Amino acid sequence: MTHPTKEWPLFEVFIRGQHGLSHRHVGSLHAANAEMAIKSARDVYTRRNEGVSIWVVLASDIAASSPEEKGSLYEPANDKVYRHPTFFDIPDEVGAM
Repeated sequence: MTHPTKEWPLFEVFIRGQHGLSHRHVGSLHAANAEMAIKSARDVYTRRNEGVSIWVVLASDIAASSPEEKGSLYEPANDKVYRHPTFFDIPDEVGAM
């Protein structure tokens, strides 16, 4: 007799190190809920107490662009010449930059 199995949801794990200012993606894991995911992430990804903060996010809640979309995603920025470094004049006093 086969039993239906329901896999736990996938969580993406982000950890902020002791000397870091931002969280960094370190991996993913399956857990029953967010609380369990944080505890599991602590055990798996912070073995030497290097983390000071853990974020877990359901992978299904992450919205992301794909590399194939990069043209249409970034092309509008090319119309904004004020974002290009050539738009600004660098004073001679600045020296080598």
